[in-house]
Amino acid sequence: MRLESPWWLLALLLLPLAGWLRVRWGRDVALVYSTVSLMKGITGLAQSRAGRFLRGLRWVSLVFLVLALARPQVGAGRAPLKASGVDIAVALDLSGSMLAEDFELGGSRVNRIEVAKDVLKTFVENRPADRFGLVVFAARAYIAAPPTLDHGFLLRNMRRLEALNEQGTAIGAALSTAVNRLRDLPSKSRIVVLMTDGQNNAGDIPPLTAADAAAALGVKVYTIGIGTQGTAPTPVGVDGFGRKVYRQVPVDIDEETLRQVAARTGGKYYRADSTKTMRSIYAEIDQMEKTEMEARRFAAWEEWMALLAWPAVGLLVLEMALSHTVWRKLP
Repeated sequence: MRLESPWWLLALLLLPLAGWLRVRWGRDVALVYSTVSLMKGITGLAQSRAGRFLRGLRWVSLVFLVLALARPQVGAGRAPLKASGVDIAVALDLSGSMLAEDFELGGSRVNRIEVAKDVLKTFVENRPADRFGLVVFAARAYIAAPPTLDHGFLLRNMRRLEALNEQGTAIGAALSTAVNRLRDLPSKSRIVVLMTDGQNNAGDIPPLTAADAAAALGVKVYTIGIGTQGTAPTPVGVDGFGRKVYRQVPVDIDEETLRQVAARTGGKYYRADSTKTMRSIYAEIDQMEKTEMEARRFAAWEEWMALLAWPAVGLLVLEMALSHTVWRKLP
C-alpha cells in the first residue's frame, strides 16, 4: 500500500484545533429570549446525547475525508517490465579522511562525502531505468543498498550516510563486495563506480585481485580519486567560540593502483579535484552503453480514495438529515 498524497494527513492535526476553536468561539444560539428570567427553570439542563452523537458523526466524516484526500492505493499485481539500462554498483569511501573540506557546494565549503552524495544523487536521478546498488567502506565494506530500481529507497539510504568510525581504507574489500552484488544479475552491462581518497591499507583482498575477479565476471570498474592537489583542510575540533579548527593534511591517493584497477576491467580512472570536475566525470560515465533488462515491479495501483470518500459524504448527509428530525439540537 502507498499514499499518493500523504501531506493531506497533516490536516488530521488541525481537527483537534478546529474542535477547540468551535467550543471557544463557535457556540450556536438555539433560542433567543427577551429576558434571562424566562430561562431560570432550565439553565441547569445538560446538552442531549443526540447533539453529541450528531457532532460525532461530523468529526468522523471529516477524518474519512482527509484519509480519502491522501489517496491510499494498493498494488494490484506485479508484472515483468522491460527497461533499458545498466546495473551499477557504487562503492563510496566513508573513512575519516573523507571529512576533509576541500570542495565547495552552493558557495559553501563542504567535505568530500557531502559533495560525493550530491553528485551521485543527480547521477541516479538522471538514469531512471538503471538498477543501482550502494556499498560503503572504511576498514570494512558494508552493503548500504542492494541493487534496486527503487531509487527513492536508494536515495533515502544515501542521505543518511556519514563517515564511519573506523581506521583504514579497504579498497579491495569494497570492490569485491560491489562486484558480488552484480555477479548474479541477468544483465549484459554491469559497472562499478569506486570513489576513494586514500590507499588500500585494510582488509584481506588486494585491489588488483578484486579487479581480476571483476574482469573475469565481465564487470567494468570506473575509479575516481577524490581530493585536491597537495593538502586539504581537515577539521580537527572547535575553538572556544564553537568555530571549526582546521589542519592541512596531505592528499594521498594511490592513483597508480586505481588506474590499474580500471585498466584491467576495461574502465577508466578519473581524478576529481573539484565539484565541477566530479560532475563532469559522472556526465562522461552517463554516456555508457545501455542494454535491456527485465524487472518485476507493480504495474497497476488500485485507488481506494472512493472507499473512504463515500462513507465521509454518507456520514455528513446523515448528520444533516438527523439534525432536521427529532434529533435536532435541543438544550
